[in-house]
Amino acid sequence: MTRGTAPAAPDTAPVRTGEELDTDALRAYLSTHLPGGAEGVSLAQFPGGHSNLTYWLQVDAPGGGTAEYVLRRAPMGPVAPKAHDMVREYHLLSRIHPVFPPAPAPVLLCEDTAVLGTPFFLMERRRGVVARTDVPAEYQGLPDAPRHMSEALADTLAQLHAIDIVAAGLDGLGKPQGFNRRQVEGWAGRWQRAETDPTPDAADVAGWLLANVPEESAHTLVHNDYKLDNLMLDAADPRQVVALLDWEMTAIGDPLVDLGLTLCYWTQRGFPPSRQIRLGAGHEGFFSREEFLARYARQSGRDLSRIGWYEVLGVFKLAVIVQQIYARYRAGQTRDPRFAVLGEQAQSLMTEAARQIAAGGA
Repeated sequence: MTRGTAPAAPDTAPVRTGEELDTDALRAYLSTHLPGGAEGVSLAQFPGGHSNLTYWLQVDAPGGGTAEYVLRRAPMGPVAPKAHDMVREYHLLSRIHPVFPPAPAPVLLCEDTAVLGTPFFLMERRRGVVARTDVPAEYQGLPDAPRHMSEALADTLAQLHAIDIVAAGLDGLGKPQGFNRRQVEGWAGRWQRAETDPTPDAADVAGWLLANVPEESAHTLVHNDYKLDNLMLDAADPRQVVALLDWEMTAIGDPLVDLGLTLCYWTQRGFPPSRQIRLGAGHEGFFSREEFLARYARQSGRDLSRIGWYEVLGVFKLAVIVQQIYARYRAGQTRDPRFAVLGEQAQSLMTEAARQIAAGGA
């Protein structure tokens, strides 16, 4: 019994056109590989995000009862080399979850591309709220919710960076020496491969970053996509983190790379319209950027005197990510209408990185 697609909860939606999965092939695979088997499956989609595809999956067990999971797979169509690596993300979660509970537990990895056309994995389904552009309805009666959300964002990042990677056996996940330089070189190469329109600022920004690369401030776990809407919070208490999501780009490197990227999303009044895209600084009750940095500094004990370089790197990386998605859209590899404006956003972000450099790299 394969049941197909149906909304499962307020945070899900019907699967977008062009992003459907073969539920018959999925059920057949899970029936022999998922502990307890699978007699039927139902799918819906988590509509947020612009990169990997994330689905709600309900499995009917042969003996009765149901179980919920989250299914993660790469976007449809061709993807950039080494990007959207679900096999790597599964193995990362397998090692990080035991030492950092906000990382969801992985359940099953499928590397057989005959099933869904690409590797995918299942992980546990956690329930909470995700804040994107508005304070969640669950927090409307909690006047301190924005401050508590700000604290949760800063504190969870400090906790992630405090993990003893050697004691946890995570030090083999990457080569941290030279991490900052490799970040610039790698993202500059991705921009060149994804560029669809001339962008003079891109070469200037990459050149400035390379000319001013700092030594790594430390070597820790780096999430590499740390932002408020990758945190899932308890629906009754915004101080409690239920999960930290999207671990695909996690590495061992300089923790301030995480902080610099987070600042790109932690916008505030006075920033250009292209950056006013999420909740954060400037919204009533939330930390200002200065308060956010001060909170992280207190919790982590780190020197943030060179944070300007890390934020320019963060804006540069975000421009590249947005451009990569737009390049796939323009090539007809995805039909998601949300992506039509991303080329303009990528250009605006690169202009913003150049503006920050002209203002002193901050």
